[in-house]
Amino acid sequence: MIRWFLVVFLALMLISWLTPVLRKLGFGKLPGDMRFKLFGRDWDVPLASTLLLSMLVSLIAKFL
Repeated sequence: MIRWFLVVFLALMLISWLTPVLRKLGFGKLPGDMRFKLFGRDWDVPLASTLLLSMLVSLIAKFL
């Protein structure tokens, strides 16, 4: 349980650090990606970008 908590925490930290770089590459700007402001903070829900990256990673894994 603690191991999964640590993995999720580290993944979220890594994603939050890389968000500015990913935005410059177009991550989060596809149709289906949502961005809204709640409690004075900007929230991104990149549904379409996540699906696209998942398909890309699965294709790479298939050919390796």
